[in-house]
Amino acid sequence: MSEKNREGKRTARERMIQERAADEARSRRNRKLVVGGVVVAVIAAAVVTGVVVQNERSKPETPVAAPQGAIGDKSLVLPAGPANAPSVLTVYEDPRCPACGTFERTFSPTINQLQDQGKLYSNVHVVSFIDRSLGGNGSKYGANALACAQDAGHFRDYHDVLYRNQPEETDDSFGNKQTLIALSKQVPGLDTPAFEACVNDNKYAGWVSAVQQDFDKSSYKSTPTVLLNGTPIYPKKGDEQISPENLVKWVNEANAGKPLGTTGPNGQSPAPTSTAAESNTPPSP
Repeated sequence: MSEKNREGKRTARERMIQERAADEARSRRNRKLVVGGVVVAVIAAAVVTGVVVQNERSKPETPVAAPQGAIGDKSLVLPAGPANAPSVLTVYEDPRCPACGTFERTFSPTINQLQDQGKLYSNVHVVSFIDRSLGGNGSKYGANALACAQDAGHFRDYHDVLYRNQPEETDDSFGNKQTLIALSKQVPGLDTPAFEACVNDNKYAGWVSAVQQDFDKSSYKSTPTVLLNGTPIYPKKGDEQISPENLVKWVNEANAGKPLGTTGPNGQSPAPTSTAAESNTPPSP
């Protein structure tokens, strides 16, 4: 073979190799573009989904139903005691909150006595944020059961039973509706088909959500949050530590010279009046 022919074949072979390399490079670029496009599309979809989820979480909820006798803005507060009592105790608490359980077991007898004496009206905001951090449904189902007890006219008594039987914070036994129904047997008159259906149907789920959203928008970040006539008293009022004795003293000082309220049966409130409840306390910040 002549030198000229060999050179020609070499040149053709090199040109073919170069073209093949160029083709492979183009293929690699195209694959990257396709993959990159898919990744961008997935990321975009994730962002859109995240926005939708966030918007869904942020969307204000209006409860489809509120328990009978609930008071305050949007009927988010459960009352106990005489509505025309001169002092108002505002409490934010979660059924799974251990500090709330300690507070209630320590102070419920004193609070109930002050209510029964016509000295104190309680406004309870039943929040349910612990489920979000620990999982489960105990906070939400417990709050719904309390709303069901309010419907039946036994909120205070069932509230006290619930906190006396509160499980450990990490034990979601209040997430079992049968547990909540079984506890109603400790409250005379509450163990009824109506209460059982209310608990089983989670009747006030929308209301429970609305109460929690109201708490989320407030400046309060922990439970229990306790205020007497709008002034924080837990764990201290000024320099004084809260105690049953101090609570009685603070209420008596606030009530000096004022007429006492009219009590209802079983610590329940008469129909709310223009002087009742949330009108006596500053709105949630």
